[in-house]
Parts: sequence; structure tokens; C-alpha cells
Amino acid sequence: MSGTFKPVTAITMGDPAGIGPETVIGTMLDKELMDSCRAFVIGSIAILERAAEVLHKEVKFNKINDPSEAGYEYGVIDVIETGDYDTDSIKWGEVQELAGQMAYDFILKSIELGKEGKIDAVSTTPINKQSIKLVGVKEPGHTEIYQNETDSPYALTMFSCHKLRVFFLSRHVSLLDAVHYATKDNVVEYVHWINRELQNVGVMNPKIAVAGINPHNGDNGLFGTEEMTELFPAVKELQAEGVNVVGPIPADSIFMRGKKGEFDAILSMYHDQGHIACKTLDFDKSVTITWGLPFIRGSVDHGTAFDIAGKGIASCISLIESTKVCVEYAVRRHEMLRERKIS
Repeated sequence: MSGTFKPVTAITMGDPAGIGPETVIGTMLDKELMDSCRAFVIGSIAILERAAEVLHKEVKFNKINDPSEAGYEYGVIDVIETGDYDTDSIKWGEVQELAGQMAYDFILKSIELGKEGKIDAVSTTPINKQSIKLVGVKEPGHTEIYQNETDSPYALTMFSCHKLRVFFLSRHVSLLDAVHYATKDNVVEYVHWINRELQNVGVMNPKIAVAGINPHNGDNGLFGTEEMTELFPAVKELQAEGVNVVGPIPADSIFMRGKKGEFDAILSMYHDQGHIACKTLDFDKSVTITWGLPFIRGSVDHGTAFDIAGKGIASCISLIESTKVCVEYAVRRHEMLRERKIS
């Protein structure tokens, strides 16, 4: 990363009964990462102390009320707490209403800070969907919460995995619904959003590849007609508008070509199409970036792992990677905003 700008980066602790607290400790002790940004945690000091104990790590905690109060001293973890909770009642590896409330409160605090312009990025650890449902959260996950609570017109999900940037036309819907969602209008809209967001971080005139949805692109209608009726027309319309887009390209080759650097981004037609490709390439370093928000949001792409929570064996590689990618794009966005002001 060029320049001396160090993004103010929040890391949410996630579900206190899961592996989030343990991965947060490991991430905040990564010297190289901490040197690249101004990171602090939104969470619970009591839970983090418990996590440090199972990890056999000696760390200090500094309670703050605002990012401006953080010392950003390596080995001292700055923490914004969101309430006075009965943390002694939290049990490792169990669905609990209080855990769901705490996880949700951490998210809302990061959104509050983001809307106030006090953070440049947030890196999120896992929440448990059952736990947040117990406190009445309607959204199915992080992405929808961040979009709704920031009043953002869209929230694009992108996997970052080595050279791959993989966007998703649909996320948590059935495969049948995903096929129905792959319409010409939706593809055109999503490619425009991808084009805009990538240019906002300095990827100018990005080459965007659209994935096919059927085997061999449907083979002229033998195995499905969606390419003929929706995807090819979408690509032609976008090309006529001057967008640097290609496809649809059969899904059995598009990710290999993307890995070689042929495209700046790939639009996957549905959740598992892109997830399988990225996670097979590198599970730990497949992390999520959410575009369209007032700030950069990244996330690990694993769950709360209740089966190993509190055992001191959870890997922090994914959270380190998520935070690293957040920081990279926050720097890119900052540099683009600065260049636009100068010009």
C-alpha cells in the first residue's frame, strides 16, 4: 500500500459464544497487520479476557468510548463496549439469546460509527443466525443488516481470494429461485454496480466476466435457455453502453481463467457457484467484502464453529485476511477520493 494513510478499522467480536473472540485476539496480535491500520475492537473486554486465557496470551485491554480515544499501541487492545452484560452467563458453543443480542449490538455500533464517518472500514467475525433470531432480528445475516441500517441502495457481496474478485448475483436463496433471479435486467444492474464500485477503488475500466448458469452455457438450448434469453442479451446491452464486460462464460472454466488474471472481476450467478470455486482454491483466504456501504466492510467466510469454541484451537487466518483486504480497499478508496478532489 502506498502513502501513510492508515484506515481506522473496527473489528466486531461477533457471537461471544463462538470462536470470534479467540480469532480477534490473534488478529490484534498480528504485528504486520496492526502496523497497516488503526484497529480497535467492538466487543466485550470480559469475553476477550476469557478468550486470551484459553489461548494462553498475555494482553492488555484499554476501554474506550470513541475511536479517537484509542492508543493503537501494539499489545494493548482498544475496545469499545456496547453495554453492561451478564457475561458470566455466556457459555462457549451454545445458542443463547444474550449472545445474539451482544453480537447484534456490536454490529449496530460499527454502523453508527461508520455513518458518523469515524471509521473507514469494519471487519466482522461470525454471528449465529439462530441466536440473533432469538432477539427479533429479521435479516438473515450481516450483509442485509448493514444495507438496511445504512439505507444503502444496494449491498454487493464479493469474495476476495488471491487474484479472484467474485461477485454474486444472488446469495441465500434456493437454487431454483437463483435461476429465476438471473434475468437480463438484474445482470445489467449488477454489472453497473460492480463497474462503479471497482472504479471507486482505482480499478479503472474493469474487465468483468459474467458466468453462465447451465452446463456448457446451455449448449444452444439443449441444457437450458437462460444464456440465450437473459445472459447473452444482458452482456450485449452492457457492451453497447461501453462497459468492459464479457460472457457468459461457462462456469467450469471462468474461475480458472480468472485465477490467471484474465478478468478484474467475475459475476457468479448464484451462491455456491462462486463459493465452491474460491473455497477450493483457498478456504482460509476466501473472505467477503461488501460494496455499496458508506464504508468498507469485510468478513471472514466461516461460521461461529461452536464445536471448537473456547478450546484455543481456532485459526485467526481468515480474520487477519479479511481485515487486511478491508484495509487495502479502504486505502484505495481514500486515494481515489483524494485524486478526485485534486482534479
